Amino acid sequence: MSFQTTDSKKEEYRKYLEKSGVIDQLTRVLVGLYEEPEKPSNAIDFIKRYLGTPSDIDTETLRAEYEALKERNAQLEREVEELRQELENIRPSD
Repeated sequence: MSFQTTDSKKEEYRKYLEKSGVIDQLTRVLVGLYEEPEKPSNAIDFIKRYLGTPSDIDTETLRAEYEALKERNAQLEREVEELRQELENIRPSD
């Protein structure tokens, strides 16, 4: 019984990969690597480039920028809320 469950889960996952286009994209990447006249020394980097993933990104800089922007966003949200409260106090009650 466990065998059928495992097989059905595998089949369900395979269908998911096929439906979402993962299998097609991986096939294209592998065919591209196969057809490459000079095989790259690092196949993983080739695959990343083929899929459009830049390899020269400084993640620490991006992380720091993200944290700064997140803090700035929180600050702006606080300012908006303060201004809303101020506007509520200024408006005459109906």
